[in-house]
Amino acid sequence: MKPCNGRMFGLIDCNNFFVSCERVFNPALAGRPVVVLSNNDGCAVAMSNEAKALGITRGVPIYQVRELIRRHGVVTLSGRHRVYGDISSRVMSTLETVVDDVEIYSIDEAFFRFPDGDAATVEAVAREAVRRVRRWTGIPTSVGIAPTRTLAKVAARFAKKYPAYRAVCAIDNEEKRRKALSLIQLEDVWGIGRRVGKKLRQYGLEKAIDFADMPVEQVKRIVHLPGERTWRELNGEACIEADPENATHKQICTSRSFSPSVIEFSDLQAAIASFMTIASRKLRRQKSFALGVTVFLHTNKFRTDLPQYRNSAYRELEEPANDFLVLVKEAEEALKTIYRPGLLYRRAGVYITELIDDNVVQFGLFTSPAEREKRSRLMKLVDTLNASPRSHDKVRVALATPISSHKENVRKTVTNVGAQLQSPSISLTAAPAIFPDSSLHCDSDRLSDDESADLYFGHKHADK
Repeated sequence: MKPCNGRMFGLIDCNNFFVSCERVFNPALAGRPVVVLSNNDGCAVAMSNEAKALGITRGVPIYQVRELIRRHGVVTLSGRHRVYGDISSRVMSTLETVVDDVEIYSIDEAFFRFPDGDAATVEAVAREAVRRVRRWTGIPTSVGIAPTRTLAKVAARFAKKYPAYRAVCAIDNEEKRRKALSLIQLEDVWGIGRRVGKKLRQYGLEKAIDFADMPVEQVKRIVHLPGERTWRELNGEACIEADPENATHKQICTSRSFSPSVIEFSDLQAAIASFMTIASRKLRRQKSFALGVTVFLHTNKFRTDLPQYRNSAYRELEEPANDFLVLVKEAEEALKTIYRPGLLYRRAGVYITELIDDNVVQFGLFTSPAEREKRSRLMKLVDTLNASPRSHDKVRVALATPISSHKENVRKTVTNVGAQLQSPSISLTAAPAIFPDSSLHCDSDRLSDDESADLYFGHKHADK
């Protein structure tokens, strides 16, 4: 098994997440069979271990198990996805207090990289992550440790299934790798699933170890490049990159750390607007719509001499949207509820959870189709400008009243970009009818990345 530059991957997985969220607010549900239902209360979407032991599986229509539910006193609850999204944000924010390199995979899972260290150090970090998330949010989690993402998913599966691991399982040598893969079915491997598993079973394969032991030439012939990546990951070679451009994400996060820290609301407001613009572009790229947005921020955890604060806020949208004007407005409203003046904020960001495909979107009855079409054309235009080599990532949403200390610089920057695009200069208060609460902001190509960021975010405050 090949080492991964000395740094191991971790996968944290929230146990029975929706059920665990319900138990946070109602501890009397602990130890009882609980099923969380879909939006229309038609199917089971999450089950406690007690409900799983009764044979209730995810996706089963409730009418098929109604007698089982009555006989065993199973508690059925309507899903509260706004609550789950908010708790998910808190879990991820808490995880970031333990490790830095966090990659959110879904509402209840996140990959991360461990700091350099021996096996004991890595395990200690993992156990601290489990302990802190449970203590700060009430959500039980399991952590898998391995040199690749795929093996980390396998390890997390064992950590969740077998209590003897005490929520942390590590696959850190060849013996453990082969033992783990010999105990897991093909279809349960991340990246294989039922369809590919059925195809591989035609070649006499049953366990994950059977697939991992295949010659690479045969793997390429049967399952091509995606399957080859999974094969290499199962053999300890990390080759799946984080955040691939063509992936359809279950959750989108955009954030950054500020250097120096910021204190003013206007600076945070501008940053959140930029983050949400980027996140909305990812939404449109994968043809998805959002049902809600979350904003989070926190101070510098390493400056123990300063006041500490972290918080997040969730906003449920009136109707699905991928329009950055709508999403930015909701994000700014969320920011207002959690901002506390006088603090030095080190990090902020946005989550977009609860994504749905554009072919299943249901808009409000009184929403104007003509207005939606106009906004859609506007989004396409902005995306085209931002994708152009001559204006890459230059068109963004900014505050209607720019930060005063940078107002003249911003005006000059917009004029420069307008000239590059061979079009009239973009006004700071462009198209009031379309941009009632915001304006277009462009960074000049003549500025370095750091200078552009400082200009945009208005960083003028040093850590005290």
